[in-house]
Amino acid sequence: MLDVRQIAEEIVGREGGFVHDPDDPGGATNRGVTIHTLRRLRLDLTGDGVVDIADVRAVSPTVAADIFITQYYQRPRIGELPPALQPSVFDMYVNAGANAVKILQRLLGEMGFAVGVDGLLGPESLGAAAAAARPDPVALRDAYGVARRNYYFRLADARVASRKYARSRSGGKGGWIRRAEAFVSPRYHLSDQAFRARVAAWG
Repeated sequence: MLDVRQIAEEIVGREGGFVHDPDDPGGATNRGVTIHTLRRLRLDLTGDGVVDIADVRAVSPTVAADIFITQYYQRPRIGELPPALQPSVFDMYVNAGANAVKILQRLLGEMGFAVGVDGLLGPESLGAAAAAARPDPVALRDAYGVARRNYYFRLADARVASRKYARSRSGGKGGWIRRAEAFVSPRYHLSDQAFRARVAAWG
């Protein structure tokens, strides 16, 4: 299994370079690090006394990986989850914050565990995740990945501007869907036909 640094570096690679998409609530972003994150952490990377777009452009792969590890892995306690779950939940936390944990909590609730949906990994959620993983950790990882994919679909169903992240210009799977399925066993990947049927209502 990859260590947390390697996982973080893979996330940085998936996130890509500088973008400032008006449809992205995260605002200016570079290597997955948003301007809001830099301001919250007060990271003045250019040393000019303000945190602005210039600092976003200055985010290096190492800086991005360091932020991901401290803010999106260690702080939310991702490292205390079953090892099979950690890469996907970590990747989703970078992408969607505490919603990554809420997806897991809802999944655990559907599996019969009494878990609150608050986006925080406390003893209750960590214990339930450990118990759910005990019979088959890969099955839990796959179930989480499918739940994550469904979360993306629901976002795109509700917000037209977000559909470009779920469906490519050619009509195939967009970045969100490919990202979720990167952590799911191939047999649970949607076929091209199934994907197009799922998004047909988008027009």
